[in-house]
Amino acid sequence: MPNLNRRSSAVSETPAADPEEALAHFSAMLRFEADCWDVHDAMTNGPQDFVLIDVRGPSVFEKEHIPGAVNLPYGRMVERNLAEYPDDTLFVIYCAGPHCNATEKAAVRLAKLGRPFKKMIGGVEGWRDEGFDIVTT
Repeated sequence: MPNLNRRSSAVSETPAADPEEALAHFSAMLRFEADCWDVHDAMTNGPQDFVLIDVRGPSVFEKEHIPGAVNLPYGRMVERNLAEYPDDTLFVIYCAGPHCNATEKAAVRLAKLGRPFKKMIGGVEGWRDEGFDIVTT
C-alpha cells in the first residue's frame, strides 16, 4: 500500500482526469488515429475500407514501404492527385515513425481539402516492431 503521508510525486501532483473526461479524451483520440495492428488486420482479413498512404518521398518509399500502400508525399496532396478517390474515401496516412512529422503535414493538407483520414501511429517503425512484412528493394 502506498505511503499517503509523504509529499506528492510528479505523477500524482496533477490530479488524474475524472472518468467522464478520460472517456471523452480517449474516445476522441480514436477518431484521429489507428494503430498498426488494426490496419494490418483490416488489410489481411478485411474489410479494408480505407486507402493506406505513405506520405514520405518516392525514393524512401521505393526502398521500403508497407505492402498495399500508395505513395503520395504530403507535398503533393492536392485535389488533383486525390481526384480518383471519392470524397468520402477514408485515408490512413503514415510516415517513418514517431520521430517524423510528415503525417502531421499530410493531415493538415487533407483536413484543408475536406478529406477524412486517420494517422497510423508508429509509421513504418511501428509496423516493423509488430513483425509485419515490409516491401524492400
